[in-house]
Amino acid sequence: MKIVYQRTAFYYETDQMAIIHHANYIRWFEEARIFAMQQSGIDYAQMEKDGVLIPVLGVTCDYKSMVHFGETVDIEVKMEKYDGVRMEIRYVVRDHDSGEVRTTGSSRHCFITREGRPLSLKRRYPRYHERFAYLLGEETAEG
Repeated sequence: MKIVYQRTAFYYETDQMAIIHHANYIRWFEEARIFAMQQSGIDYAQMEKDGVLIPVLGVTCDYKSMVHFGETVDIEVKMEKYDGVRMEIRYVVRDHDSGEVRTTGSSRHCFITREGRPLSLKRRYPRYHERFAYLLGEETAEG
């Protein structure tokens, strides 16, 4: 399943060359990831209250063309892998008007307790597991 998050570039996100500073794409990935989770019925704030944390294990970002202040992009979010303990998400940033690919990237995550211990959502939090499986495109008992 692919979810699209729309984002307009702000002036404060630009650098001296008047383009979006490279570090901001990682922030955009996070915004898009949280949006995709919300669209799939996952309340990340509630997950944290339940003691589930999702640290970033790694992130990649490949820049294809520049985004400028005021431009709108569509960030495609697609769950590539999920096994209840880890997940990998792919991002494609496209110009909203032309569809031109601006940036691609990915992020890898795991699920842990507040104490930093690995956590299996499938065993401890089946309702969250079902929603993440849904993001991956797997049908669940709840549909």
